[in-house]
Amino acid sequence: MKENLIIRHAHIVTPKGTSALKGEQMSQLESISNGVIEITDGIITYVGTEADYKQAESKKDFQVLDVKGKCVLPGFVDSHTHFIFGGERSEEFSWRLKGESYMSIMNKGGGIMNTVRATRTCSFEDLKNKSKIFLDRMTEMGVTTVEGKSGYGLDKDTELLQLQVMHELNEDPDVFVDIITTFLGAHALPVEYAGKTQEYIEFMNKEVLPVVKEKNLAEFVDVFCEKGVFSIEESRQILSAAKALGFKLKLHADEIVSLGGAELAAELGAFSADHLLHASDQGIKDMADKNVVATLLPLTAFALKEEFARGREMIDSGCAVALATDLNPGSCFSGSIPLTIALSCIYMKLSIEETITALTLNGAAAIDRADKIGSIEKGKAGDLIVLMSDDYYVLPYYIGMNTVQTTIKGGKIIPQN
Repeated sequence: MKENLIIRHAHIVTPKGTSALKGEQMSQLESISNGVIEITDGIITYVGTEADYKQAESKKDFQVLDVKGKCVLPGFVDSHTHFIFGGERSEEFSWRLKGESYMSIMNKGGGIMNTVRATRTCSFEDLKNKSKIFLDRMTEMGVTTVEGKSGYGLDKDTELLQLQVMHELNEDPDVFVDIITTFLGAHALPVEYAGKTQEYIEFMNKEVLPVVKEKNLAEFVDVFCEKGVFSIEESRQILSAAKALGFKLKLHADEIVSLGGAELAAELGAFSADHLLHASDQGIKDMADKNVVATLLPLTAFALKEEFARGREMIDSGCAVALATDLNPGSCFSGSIPLTIALSCIYMKLSIEETITALTLNGAAAIDRADKIGSIEKGKAGDLIVLMSDDYYVLPYYIGMNTVQTTIKGGKIIPQN
């Protein structure tokens, strides 16, 4: 979708740049009062004040949106989700409320394998129709780009199916969120490979990854690097094979124990290391030094009743921090951007300015899109949100409540349901 739009009388607030912002830079937002944003064929062609804006006669065919002083931000980028899956796991959630741990549930056949069994029975249309509901809700909360992972097939056919569904959704005219696809075949060890981890890695590396590449079904490859799942060395094998095929890398790192996943992400040049609840001081330093985006998922820590990742320390150590929801059917059945913002500010001690940067430009950098989206600048996509208020301080103040009045995708005003 590429539209022509002029937004007038806006309070424009945005980070600036074409790469992730680190450390103190994350709090530096540009603010323009009584501003104008011009979008031509979906691309921003002017950002500035009403006083400096000259609308040419040739632009009479542009739609005009007068936001009457409301705050306009870049569209949110949710850079870590698992929104393609079958079934739900509400019973397991009740077990966790009674004291069961995430890993204990996984060890007795629940967790990821529960969703794998359900997803393997789903048709293409089943997965597509269910996923569109999530994407519609994302749009309402201001998400204009989302990363989606496979990982609930753990066999060749179902993994490919999940990726194919995401590709078709990207072409659907009724979907207003761009989807960046990630292959997560190394999400868990399927039961048919119990005790044969190396054999499974070889299967993924030799029989599945090349097909994903040949069919251009994913841009990134991710792995669940965790004690009891895939070790540092096993993760290195998978990611090295993916890198050799030309994939970009991501990493589920140091979520449950301090294993060295952050250090591995830095070693391999991953675009992001995600979760990081137990990232070491050395891992944080390595990510800062190697420009790995630290993608933090506070909703998951909240749902699992775990300590939050050390976002404040990461920023103070010079890291680029992004925020994402981790929408998935197990550890975090929520895609709530409003609650993510509240948790970031209240519990992780990020300022609202840092939180905005984390959910826009740095989220874009985590999926290698910072040159195209994530800020309101000339030459970038016209992906924007209009808040209900003239200031952005309402974002954490309305705890868990949506403050997005209008979502704009490529210059197109998206009708709210």
